[in-house]
Amino acid sequence: MTAFAEKIAMYFQYSFVQYAMIVGVLIALCSSLLGVTLVLKRFSFIGDGLSHVAFGAMAIAGVLNITNDMLFVLPVTILCAILLLCGGRKSKINGDAAVAMISVGALAIGYLLLNLFSTSSNISGDVCTTLFGSTSILTLTVQEVWACVILSILVVILFVFFYNKIFAITFDDGFARATGTNAGLYNLVLAVIIAVIIVLAMNLVGSLLISALIIFPALSAMRMFKSFLSVTICSAILSVVCASAGILISILAGTPVGSTIVAADIVAFGISCLAGFVKK
Repeated sequence: MTAFAEKIAMYFQYSFVQYAMIVGVLIALCSSLLGVTLVLKRFSFIGDGLSHVAFGAMAIAGVLNITNDMLFVLPVTILCAILLLCGGRKSKINGDAAVAMISVGALAIGYLLLNLFSTSSNISGDVCTTLFGSTSILTLTVQEVWACVILSILVVILFVFFYNKIFAITFDDGFARATGTNAGLYNLVLAVIIAVIIVLAMNLVGSLLISALIIFPALSAMRMFKSFLSVTICSAILSVVCASAGILISILAGTPVGSTIVAADIVAFGISCLAGFVKK
């Protein structure tokens, strides 16, 4: 046990491990806060749709030789999030059909552009890295870490500040409108927060695994608690613990970071199901 602790301490002497842990914990925290709302609003798969939009936007940014692709990817993802969450009532194509259409379309266009215009000699490797995550979480720069810290703090502040309104539109959007709540505005805030989380999470778990980061902690917490606040707090704790464990295991065992974090979330879900069964 002492040798294991010494090995962990040795790894934490390196700045890249410290950066990865900071970013991983912040992204896990932000993802879990909105996960409960998305599950209850039956928008669980919006993470998939927006992550594929972000993938397509990254491909376009690469074709246009945009150095800092986040300046292009983030606005595009926010726009699509607004269209999905705020425009669904007025659109003839809404709900899961709209998410599926945007998801598949963006993924296909992104891969097509990478094949037609990419200058990389390893297109398959680049695509696999983007879809499933990579060791890029272990090669973060100080600027990227600060950007993640600032955006994460903004997400947490917005969630806390608008908590009551988010609670209202989560359970009954129609009733919230009837009582004078500007549900459209708060759905807009929700869409912006979700888009920011998706873009941040791509470096951690990749496009295809983002939904797991959002959904599993929420579902695990729902197996043990009933109130919205308790579920949200438990979801945040579980998400942070699983992300930390996943990053540490991936560093020690040399496994893919994103997949290891999701595997930790699955184990936590299994344990929470057992705990919920015993609690009954």
